[in-house]
This record gives sequence, C-alpha cells and structure tokens, in this order.
Amino acid sequence: MITNLAVTADTGLLSPVRAGTAIEQVVEDRAWLQAMLDAEAALARAQARLGTLPGEAAAVITRTARAELFDARRVALAARDTANPVVALVRLLTEAVAELDPAAAEYVHRGSTSQDILDTAMMSVAHRALTVIDEQLDRAVRALARLAAAYRTVPMAGRTLALHAAPTTFGLKAAGWRQLLLDARDRLRRLRDGGLPVSLGGAAGTLAGYLEYAALDGEPVPDPEYADRLVTAFANEVGLCRPVLPWHTLRTPLADLAAVLAFVSGALGKIAVDVLTLSRNEIGEVVEPTANGRGSSSAMPHKRNPVFATLIRSAALQVPPLAAALSQTLLSEDERSAGMWHAEWLLLREALRLTGGAAETAATLTEGLVIRPEQMAANLALTRGQITTERMAAQLTPALGRSVAKDLLTRVSVEADAAGRGLFEVLAEAPELDKRYTAEELAEIGDPATAVGAAAWLVDRALLDRIDVEVRS
Repeated sequence: MITNLAVTADTGLLSPVRAGTAIEQVVEDRAWLQAMLDAEAALARAQARLGTLPGEAAAVITRTARAELFDARRVALAARDTANPVVALVRLLTEAVAELDPAAAEYVHRGSTSQDILDTAMMSVAHRALTVIDEQLDRAVRALARLAAAYRTVPMAGRTLALHAAPTTFGLKAAGWRQLLLDARDRLRRLRDGGLPVSLGGAAGTLAGYLEYAALDGEPVPDPEYADRLVTAFANEVGLCRPVLPWHTLRTPLADLAAVLAFVSGALGKIAVDVLTLSRNEIGEVVEPTANGRGSSSAMPHKRNPVFATLIRSAALQVPPLAAALSQTLLSEDERSAGMWHAEWLLLREALRLTGGAAETAATLTEGLVIRPEQMAANLALTRGQITTERMAAQLTPALGRSVAKDLLTRVSVEADAAGRGLFEVLAEAPELDKRYTAEELAEIGDPATAVGAAAWLVDRALLDRIDVEVRS
C-alpha cells in the first residue's frame, strides 16, 4: 500500500554502480545549485576587481551565495516557467542579498544571462567530478601496477575469438589494463586542466550587457579591453580556463567531455569484461574480492556473483550512448538553442556519475582481485599441448620448412583431438619427424611457461615507462 507520495531525492536505487560513491555528492542537485551560486559570486568579484561593481556589494553577494540558504526543489519547480533554473535562482539570490544590503542587490547578475551562469556551473561541476574520477583511476593504476609486477612471468592461456590461442602472462594482461587506464587518465587530465572554460557572452554572445553596465558603473574603458579583462578575471575567480570566444552554441567543451567520459568508461569496461570471463566457474582464473553478503543470489545460496565487474560493465554500456547524445549539441542553432542546451544537463550529470561510480568500483575491484595461478596452469593443459603450436611450428621450421611444419601441426592437432591424445605424443609418431624427438622432448620444447615471448620484458617496459611512486611500494 502506498502511503507516502512525497518527492524524494534520487537514491541510486536503479543505478547501484554509483550509489554511495564519492561522485554522488559532487554532481547532486545541491552541488549544481552551489556551482551556479559560485558563478554568480565570482562574476560579482570579477567586476569588483575591475572597478565596475562596489567591493562591498561583491562581498555581500559572495556571503549570500550558499546553497543551504535556498530550496533546490523550489528552484526546480519555478524553472518550469523559464526552462532553466537560473532565472528563479537569481530572483531568490537577489531577495536574500537585499535582506542584508538593499544596495548590493542591484548588482546581482549584473549584465549576465542564464546560460553564462549555468554553463560555467556545468564546467565547475565537471571539473570537480573529473578530479574525483582521477583519484579513483590513480587507485586502480597503482593496484594494476602491483599485479603486473607480481605476475609478470605467470603463464596463462591467451584467448582469441573466445578460444585458447597462445600462452601469455597474467602480468602482461594486468599491464594492458593499466595502460588503458593511464591513457584514460591522460585524456581526463588534459581536459580538466585546460579544456573546461567559463562561459561569458551575455544575451547573444557579444558581452554587450557587461559592457553597458560597465559604462554605467565604472570608468569608461575601451570595450574590447574591458571585455578581455572581465573574461580573464572571471576565469581566475572560478578556477576554470578562459575561452577564445563565447561558446553558447559552440559546444566544444561538451563534445570533449563526452569523448573523455566515453573513453574512461570504456577502459574500465574492458577490465570488467575480462574479469567476468576469467571468473567463470569453468575458467576460474581470478576471483573478485569477497565480503559477507557480496555477490549473493536471491535464489541460489551457492552463488558468489562478480558484482563489481557487472556494475562496471553496466556503466560502460550506458555512458557511450549518453556521450553520443551530448555530442549532438554541436548542432545547436543560432546564438542560443531551444531544447538542445536544455537536454545537456541531465545527460552530462548521468555520464559523470556513472563514470565516477565505475572508476571507484574498479579501484576496489583491482585492489582486492584474487589471482589463481594454479587454475591458470590447469587451463593451459586443457588442449593437451595444442596451445603452443605457434611455437612448435617455429621450432620445427629449420628441419621441415615453414609450410610443412605448419601443415604437420594442423594435421596432428586434428588427429590428437579425434583420438583424445596429447599433441606431443601424436607428433612424435609423425613420419615427417622420422623419430627425431620423443614425446617428452617435444613437451619440453612446447612448455607453455617458456612460450610467452617477450611478455615479461613488455611488462617491465610498461612499468618503467610510466613509473608511479607507489609501484615499488
């Protein structure tokens, strides 16, 4: 029986990958509200710094721009009449400032427009979210470095098209996961540190409102000079970079964010799908970190499901469609889009929090992942030597020629499968070899542990190429 229809916050009920993670507080409604208020306060301080707004007014506006003083739900409901939350927030902020200093209230949102405030807030939220994601990627990178170093020579079956292909090492697999996350982290940091701009354009992207009020409120200055100094001062106050041009309908920052979030979630998803495969009962080469109740089934008491990898994969499947939708904002019309701009906000927040949730989940997964070398060794033996046919062909080429050696191993593999015998046993009987080798000698040549190529060297190179302080700890 439904007894309470009150509006509640988004609890993450249908998105457990981010429920309870650090990213939630960074992108929740109150965080966006505070980011908009921060933009309003920063604008006032920037104008005061240039002498076109009283310093006392900027101080009052800054003191009043605190999210806890405002009802986010009230702002949201009012936004139905204006299509964005800034209009209502400016009105409420103006009223709150007027209670402290009626004269200062005249300077709230001076010369500005809703998109300047909301776009700047959006970049601020993204900057903070990317920092949280970066911290979680760091955790996973360090954990994977330790795994790569510890298991650099531990052989396992390499699989292509779902089947055993040739031996590799778990260390190389872990190094590959780490490399993906390093690539993701590089892209994230470049964007966070130099690709998230403030928005300052005024009603139609010409900064006209700012210039008009500057002429009223301060000393007359050349328009371009003041506009340039205002954008720089605003960027410094907010802590974002400054754009070359107002970008109300030049949505490069959103397209860049979309691309980075899709890449990061995809890199995390690659780890997840590998762990899901390797943790199957019939493979069993890795096991997720366990805890009481984790991975339990509502119907099957024996199950311990790989929940971390499942959650990460769920996010990696959701973020790319969100990123594609965000990329469509490049098609914004005129000097402000009707609907396209408005569609970005929720898409971006969901992409940020899914990626952040996946990153934190991946950090926990990689830090506690249990590796089972004994099961890797057992699986290497499943094909009874056939996993080393690439190496055997190379070893037999000097005596037989490459084509003959490959044809021989192809035929012997089929015969061994049909008879349920080991490759080396059947190969030793092949007339082409003329009893040159015993089955034992062939098995020694085809030992999977010695058929991993340059795997250890590749691991070492990868770790040395991008040394983190924690690798040696």
